[in-house]
Amino acid sequence: RPTFACGGVVSGESGFIGSEGFPGVYPPNSKCTWKITVPEGKVVVLSFRYLDLESDNLCRYDFVDIYNGHANGQRIGRFCGTVKPGALVSNSNKMLVQMTSDANTAGSGFIAKFSAAEPHERGDQYCGGRLEKPSGSFQTPNWPERDYPAGVTCSWHIVAPKNQLIELKFEKFDVERDNYCRYDYVAVFNGGEINDAKRIGKYCGDSPPAPILSERNELLIQFLSDLSLTADGFIGHYKFRPKKLPTTTVPPTTTTVPATSIVKPTVALCQQKCKRSGTLESNYCSSNFVITGTVITTITRAGSLHATISIINVYKEGNLAIQQAGKSMSAKIIVVCKQCPLIRRGLNYIIMGQVEEDGRGKVFPNSFVMSFKAKNSKILNALKNKTC
Repeated sequence: RPTFACGGVVSGESGFIGSEGFPGVYPPNSKCTWKITVPEGKVVVLSFRYLDLESDNLCRYDFVDIYNGHANGQRIGRFCGTVKPGALVSNSNKMLVQMTSDANTAGSGFIAKFSAAEPHERGDQYCGGRLEKPSGSFQTPNWPERDYPAGVTCSWHIVAPKNQLIELKFEKFDVERDNYCRYDYVAVFNGGEINDAKRIGKYCGDSPPAPILSERNELLIQFLSDLSLTADGFIGHYKFRPKKLPTTTVPPTTTTVPATSIVKPTVALCQQKCKRSGTLESNYCSSNFVITGTVITTITRAGSLHATISIINVYKEGNLAIQQAGKSMSAKIIVVCKQCPLIRRGLNYIIMGQVEEDGRGKVFPNSFVMSFKAKNSKILNALKNKTC
């Protein structure tokens, strides 16, 4: 068994890198950097054989970063927990891998194989690329002749001019179904890197995601398939559009706008009395999602509260985007009027609400939110079996 040091410089057609002391527990408070070089004219393919780092939804504590090139390169991805990503492909013959650990919980670390491959190979293993034309398409390998292959990661980086946005639509979509999209999935991110804090949504199953509009001029689309079941795959289309829409397309604000389409807190909405109405039973069917969970992060933005909820249980999922890292699951919600209903970090709640097109939960002053106690589980389990 090879012994692995903290970082190093490696080169050749193929080889292995691993965390310091693997398979023993990696040391705390360390930062190790590996610089990988394969022969000129080839690209680096990195495949994780084993991954066991402290699990966190946003990979804030212990994590492995992968970059194109050896200096100031674009980050291809950040990983932690125990769920291995598919093969990661650089855009040149150089790749940088950096593992960072904090003072606390540790695991066995990682071991990964690097190998050289032909650039832009369109066969069963490699796909993705940088898309800069005003419109275009992208699809899974083998589309439409046969199913996408197992064990693939594709990343399409779409870059528009600075003053434009990107509109994304999936025409056909069939990716192995799972309630939490743990196995095969498509994830879409604002910006140019894999970063859960900027993730718009994570999708699987056979229903195409709703159209997506970027916040700025960059989107990253990641497709990942594990080593088991596969499906037809997908084809998606994108186009650039101006940042400012003509004023005629903005609908007048009236009190009849459905709650799910209100994005910003309005004075009228946020002056409503902060009073929960009805019961668990009476609110269950009218809510898109029903979860119990712990508030782990809260950020105030433009009068609304953006919170991350560590999920205890899901009773009604709807289109809520649920993220999974290891065994822990989380979801992002927006309390439209930050004071109403009032939720605090570290406390447990039953949360019912609506869902945005991007998969984030939306909680309004009249949404049903209450402190969660163990005794509530019985009634929630009974409601779960109810047909709305």
